[in-house]
Amino acid sequence: QVQLVESGGGLVQAGGSLRLSCAASGDIFGINNMGWYRQAPGNQRELVATITGAGSTDYADSVKGRFTISRDNAKKTMYLQMNSLKPEDTAVYYCNADIGVTMTAWYDYWGQGTQVTVSS
Repeated sequence: QVQLVESGGGLVQAGGSLRLSCAASGDIFGINNMGWYRQAPGNQRELVATITGAGSTDYADSVKGRFTISRDNAKKTMYLQMNSLKPEDTAVYYCNADIGVTMTAWYDYWGQGTQVTVSS
């Protein structure tokens, strides 16, 4: 049973920082692309940042220069360092990963989400 568990959300003032973590567990053969998404009330889920298995990264324009995505393959964990937070960053943040349970069986997994609230 593969699981993704996020942690690190919370309440922070504008201009502050938070670090989110996403840990994968279970019977895992490998992890390919990983990413962070967010969904604010009344909005669709949107992509925040992605990282490939080789470490290449990409960011939404709204977070470039403020957020940094990274991963520790040995720990099967992905991170999102969020600096200079703005009230518009308030959302539930979800992690996503392309995980192989065998060499030929790869599936898309989601975490349960962690709330980030930025006060003005």
